[in-house]
Amino acid sequence: MTLNCGWTSAWGLFCSRTSKAPWSFPFLMMPDKSMTIIEKWKEKLEGSGILVVIGGHDSPSPRGVGYSKNQAIAQSSGSYLCFLDSDDVMMPQRVRLQHAAAVRHPTSIIGCQVRREPPNSTERYTRWINQLAPDQLLTQVFTSNGPTVIMPTWFCSRAWFSHVGPFDEGGRGVPEDLLFFHEHLRKGGGLVRVDQSLLLYRYHPGAATHSVLETTIWTHRVRFLEEWALPHWATFTIWNAGRQGRRLYRSLTAGSRCKVVAFCDVDENKIKKGFYCYENSQERPKPRVPVLHFRAAQPPFVICVKLDLTGGAFEDNLRSLNLQEGRDFLHFS
Repeated sequence: MTLNCGWTSAWGLFCSRTSKAPWSFPFLMMPDKSMTIIEKWKEKLEGSGILVVIGGHDSPSPRGVGYSKNQAIAQSSGSYLCFLDSDDVMMPQRVRLQHAAAVRHPTSIIGCQVRREPPNSTERYTRWINQLAPDQLLTQVFTSNGPTVIMPTWFCSRAWFSHVGPFDEGGRGVPEDLLFFHEHLRKGGGLVRVDQSLLLYRYHPGAATHSVLETTIWTHRVRFLEEWALPHWATFTIWNAGRQGRRLYRSLTAGSRCKVVAFCDVDENKIKKGFYCYENSQERPKPRVPVLHFRAAQPPFVICVKLDLTGGAFEDNLRSLNLQEGRDFLHFS
């Protein structure tokens, strides 16, 4: 057995297992110095039995990350896909370990733990990536961190990708990985993380992910929360009577806002006020939502408090209620 791989110079590696094909690298060219770099390596790679496939497009402007990924997948062949951003580095055992997991879980996206470079960049985010429990891979899909199995670590069967995909090709500003992730979950896909650090995950301010507006991400998150979680609850409480909690309340559809029975908080000033009035509401009378101490509030909760920022105080308060994540509360921030 051999592995057939495809790599885009801009956006990643795609590996697929076949019984006959040699290693191959489909390159989707971008208007930079990629061709010069590829030509230097082409002879060396093909001399080692690695087929180099070069593709591109005639558009005068970039077609976007989704287009690049879809084209590279189309140029590759075989049964499994392994994604790697071009500025990251995967460990030698990554394909073997993730392929074994994918065989056991054919309708899942397989991820892995990561090591961040520089080491002190995005420390909270890196802890979240690496330390989520298996059940939290599904319960924490609504947070601002995005997919609980991060895109640069994805490995899945080609058949499952074809069932879910392709990636959205809307171009710059489109969160194609988040949209694919949501569709994967809608279709009953699972999430599995190999608990070994198999990727050196580089951070730099110019990454394509920073081209997506926070407001765009927020809108997709709220709509997915309303679609996938809120229908299971007759009523719920928003944990955080501050800016983020009120923003979530205002972002909900009217039907979902009607389910909000209270805000809860630990801030005595917010609690003493007694209620939040949605001044811009078209309803008459305008909604006045009670603000309670968290111990007086009733679950389920949608929590709009950021994790790992309060020295453990928030986490201790939440644990003290003996609630079950997914059933009694969900994290949104």
